[in-house]
Amino acid sequence: MKQQSPPSTSTAANPLGSAPVGSLLAKFAVPAIISMLVNALYNIVDQIFIGQGVGMLGNAATNIAFPVTTISTAAALLLGIGGASNYNLEMGAGNEHKASEIAGSALSTLVITGVSIAAVILIFLRPLLIFFGATDTVMPYATDYVSIIAIGLPFFTLSVGGNHLIRADRSPTYSMTCTLTGAVINTILDPLFIFGFKWGIKGGAWATVIGQIVSAFLVLLYFTKFRKMYLDRKMLKPQIHHLKAITSLGMASCINQIAIAAVQIVMNNILRYYGSISVYGSDIPIACVGIVSKVNMVFLAICIGIAQGAQPIWGFNYGARKFDRVRQTYKYSATACTIIAVIFFLCFQFFPHQIVGMFGGGSDLYFKFAENYLRIFMLLTFANGIQPMSAGFFTSIGKAGLGIIMSLTRQVIFLLPLVVIFPKFMGIDGVMYAGPIADAAAFVLAVVFARRELSQMKNE
Repeated sequence: MKQQSPPSTSTAANPLGSAPVGSLLAKFAVPAIISMLVNALYNIVDQIFIGQGVGMLGNAATNIAFPVTTISTAAALLLGIGGASNYNLEMGAGNEHKASEIAGSALSTLVITGVSIAAVILIFLRPLLIFFGATDTVMPYATDYVSIIAIGLPFFTLSVGGNHLIRADRSPTYSMTCTLTGAVINTILDPLFIFGFKWGIKGGAWATVIGQIVSAFLVLLYFTKFRKMYLDRKMLKPQIHHLKAITSLGMASCINQIAIAAVQIVMNNILRYYGSISVYGSDIPIACVGIVSKVNMVFLAICIGIAQGAQPIWGFNYGARKFDRVRQTYKYSATACTIIAVIFFLCFQFFPHQIVGMFGGGSDLYFKFAENYLRIFMLLTFANGIQPMSAGFFTSIGKAGLGIIMSLTRQVIFLLPLVVIFPKFMGIDGVMYAGPIADAAAFVLAVVFARRELSQMKNE
């Protein structure tokens, strides 16, 4: 690790506290959005090529594997967003040395956590896949896919979490380059391995892992060669008091991902049960819901990317008590998320067949279920951008409790109970109608809490 002298830049001279909010948000949000989209595309590109090369059971297998990736993302965001949020708050308050110590603790713990998750997945692979909802016909495909994906989890965790720290260090373009490079490699290798080498679903998994390794290498390269922050080797030793602060502010994003994984696991098992007593069978619903989840990831990636781009601006200015800039950044972010949400809502309602068809063919029954599910489950997409963006907002200003509440609203507080209750009365269609009701409730709660917080800032 190269030695640097502590930076002497004053808080007042930091562009986060003085540059126009609109241009700042664009500078940080665009690379963050691209990075989030790239992470989403890792799964989507695999699913498209696997759907075309392996078929419906391949799509179902990637859906069964989805909780593995989501849990790893949860750990990466716990440490990455938590570390980045604390770093920016401390920098805004002028505590530059403490900020660097926090970044060092977060970076080293990302590596330890990724290795630990991979080991657990490989040791308990088959029981976990059964728990995630794998049917007997899907199990061989899921085993092949997840056993390889697990190898890349340490690199994936470091890449996702490390890129938040890179953005916090005011290098959003480099962060984007890390994830974009890995995604391009994955996209090139997917058809080569699946179709050229005829490796099938294993080829899709290896393409993903190789892309993740390259992304992680670029993250490490940044912190050894290009970083702006002061960081020495001693700072890389995890410190408990820093990790407490990191996990406090990263918990909201972590819980949101854990909630997504929990809902996916419950939903897979419900689809397996109620699908088996419907005209669709178990495999069609599991495959279709996996596709819709991946498509929704693209929409959420943009909204979360906007929040991540705003995070350094919110955190620094809140720490510096420049509340007018915090409020202005929230307004711009909310407007951008709403515009994106409306565009995706129109796509989901008017082009469901084309969207599902990207992921391979299927029977008429397959497309019937997939199109109905996409239209009904995503009916309130136009209001869905505010909730994840508000969760990021509260985390960035140090309100960890509110951030956690915002993260829990849609997935755990509303959607999870509805997914369990509605099918008892409506059969498998009950899963579809649980979505828009949960979305409406989460939207209302996010607006109420955000308006209250912004009003308090205005008074101060």
